[in-house]
Amino acid sequence: MPSECDSLKPRSDGSRTPLQWYSGAQSRMRRPSMLLRDVIKCSLLVLGVWLLYILKLSYTSEECGGRKMQYVDPERMKRAQRHAQQVLQRECRPAFAKRAMAQLFEGRYSADLAPFVQKAPDASGAEYKYDPPFGFRKFSSKVQSLLETLPEHGFPRHWEAKACRRCVVIGSGGILHGLGLGPALNQFDVVIRLNSAPIEGYSDHVGNKTTIRMTYPEGAPLSDAEYHSTDLFVAVLFKSVDFNWLQAMAKNETLPFWVRLFFWKQVAEKIPLQPKHFRILNPVIIQETAFDILRYPEPQSRFWGRDKNVPTMGAVAVILATHLCDEVSLAGFGYDLSRPQMPLHYFDSQCMAAMNWQTMHNVTTETRLLLRLVKGGVVKDLTGGVHCEF
Repeated sequence: MPSECDSLKPRSDGSRTPLQWYSGAQSRMRRPSMLLRDVIKCSLLVLGVWLLYILKLSYTSEECGGRKMQYVDPERMKRAQRHAQQVLQRECRPAFAKRAMAQLFEGRYSADLAPFVQKAPDASGAEYKYDPPFGFRKFSSKVQSLLETLPEHGFPRHWEAKACRRCVVIGSGGILHGLGLGPALNQFDVVIRLNSAPIEGYSDHVGNKTTIRMTYPEGAPLSDAEYHSTDLFVAVLFKSVDFNWLQAMAKNETLPFWVRLFFWKQVAEKIPLQPKHFRILNPVIIQETAFDILRYPEPQSRFWGRDKNVPTMGAVAVILATHLCDEVSLAGFGYDLSRPQMPLHYFDSQCMAAMNWQTMHNVTTETRLLLRLVKGGVVKDLTGGVHCEF
């Protein structure tokens, strides 16, 4: 006869008691519910991070108390205008910007780098080393399709007639407002404007000539009036749908609804320019700006966000200008983070403090670069936001 204790011992034949079977069944039933809970927790975490990001964006777009643009001393305005005219009246020095950059950065600057994509890059070339915006890895077919759509890929013919070209890169800085530099800026051979920075209503200060409008899809002006004097629309491609958008703009086609869903803000649905006016920025220009000149770390695979290794459109435009022109000037550049209530842009009421919240660009490092370029005489600062020369 088995004793009472025998019933409590594990069975040698490997079978389980009814109690053990019930416990195992309960454990198996709990596994799906535990998995569901984990999924819900993960989803809530992602939702929470997303909400915080949206709140942060809302915060950074707050206006600085609805204040008016800062007062500009009339004497400073006169000095700025006189300084700009002096820059324009000096004899233009052919290839000066490239020589100065090559000397300053000793092998980290390629003087013969093509500004725009002119042919389908070789699969082993620098263009395919990284994903956008630093390269076209995995997008060779889209690049080829775009190049077939665009009839011209290099400099416009009338540019070639100029023996020595002067560029001015016009930033969006609030420092532009009130200086009355519009007439002087219009005298430069190549005028580069960034993103949606407007001309209408501000031409006294920023001019009304646009040789190049350089932007990514979300930054492109929505108003047709901003394109009336544009020679070239230079697209900077950051993601897969940017290729689709540029193709639609160049072919004057309607962008599919499902494509528009992937942009983080409204994008232009039509750009009133002929296909011959569109260009694709060579992504190696962004590589050179980020990794060679600014010395940012190369991109790493991340589940969320980016390292602060993406240059601002302004920094890329300055380096692009040294490849396009013989001499380069800046206007509307300079972040003064020590004065958070200063106007950030010349065309809205955002304040400088907004730059402390953005997570993609390292404006402190870029400011040091621009200061080095101006002090080294490589470029001229017409508004004195980086380093005042007047």
